[in-house]
Amino acid sequence: MDKVILKRAGEIWKEIGQNKKPEELQVEVEIYKKMLNLFQVGDYCYFIFSPPQMQMEYTNPSITKLMGYTPEEFTLELFLGAIHPEDLQQYLNFEATITAFWQNLPPEKVFKYKTRYDFRIRCKDGNYKRLLQQVAVIQSDDQGAVLRTFVIFTDISQFKQSSKMVLSIMGLEGEPSYIDIQPVETMLPHKNILTKREIEVFHLLIKELQTSQIAELLHISPHTVAQHRKNIFKKTGTTSVLQLLKLGLEKGWI
Repeated sequence: MDKVILKRAGEIWKEIGQNKKPEELQVEVEIYKKMLNLFQVGDYCYFIFSPPQMQMEYTNPSITKLMGYTPEEFTLELFLGAIHPEDLQQYLNFEATITAFWQNLPPEKVFKYKTRYDFRIRCKDGNYKRLLQQVAVIQSDDQGAVLRTFVIFTDISQFKQSSKMVLSIMGLEGEPSYIDIQPVETMLPHKNILTKREIEVFHLLIKELQTSQIAELLHISPHTVAQHRKNIFKKTGTTSVLQLLKLGLEKGWI
């Protein structure tokens, strides 16, 4: 692949980590916490990535089912070289925007956001898939420099036909979300059309949970879940969970 592209990506990611080498810390608990907040439907794969070292420290074997590569084959250089040429510049723009966002956060808030955007990437068989990339920080230093991130790739080819790449930064634990961001310096928090409880139900619906399961998880009655579901469909103009899923991916809500 173009060495200039690899160099530019490295400059962006090293800014996140401020060139600081990560200490050997236990990050398993943070990984489990992030898994709960990351969208997973269909084929997906996850990684642990070190921005300051520009290394994929761990690649889950499910990358083979998702893209055809073995974990050993799927290097950072191969990944950047496989991104669709029409999407590559926007990918780098998004990464630069995310870096600036993280750098401006107070250290205690670095863990309270996930980033998400989609792009096309070439699989080993030569065909392209549209992947949703979600990233959450799992390790930082005392100053908030990002040392390790948890990354999930999810195949959304069957759900999203639009070629528009959408970047969103999603707030967790009550933090504001920034939806469909253009790579610019100033971002305004997104005003949600759904209530906080409806957002919780929305995310459980698109994970294909049943009404009884949602009620149990949220400690509310099935009747209340059904009412939230009705309100969500009305506010979003959808009539099925599949339509809701497609809308969420198109708008960058997930």
